[in-house]
Amino acid sequence: MKHNPGFLKLVEAAKARVKECTIAEAKAKLDRGEVAHFLDVREDHEFAKDHAKGARHLAKGIIERDIETLIPDKRAAIILYCGGGYRSALAADALGQMGYTSVVSMDGGIKAWRDAGYPMEQ
Repeated sequence: MKHNPGFLKLVEAAKARVKECTIAEAKAKLDRGEVAHFLDVREDHEFAKDHAKGARHLAKGIIERDIETLIPDKRAAIILYCGGGYRSALAADALGQMGYTSVVSMDGGIKAWRDAGYPMEQ
């Protein structure tokens, strides 16, 4: 997908402020039980099609509104992912501004997760 320059500039700025991990690092942390929350921030229809096994859904469009209800502990370890790592970086940036201290954006998103053959579910 070709993204617009303004969006890419916004993502670049967010990525400079947030922590990112690879899909391999994310899977290893999940396998070791080091991550309390694995969240898919894609749109409803994207999540319904398929998602990483064990992920919960909290779309980017509502994450700021609902995160404190779903995850009240602002120190909880959270990994966010989207389609390719752009929307999750923006969401991670927003959560950081809200006081969440252990949020990581999974670079490569569900596309890289799927390509690696990691577990999926519908």
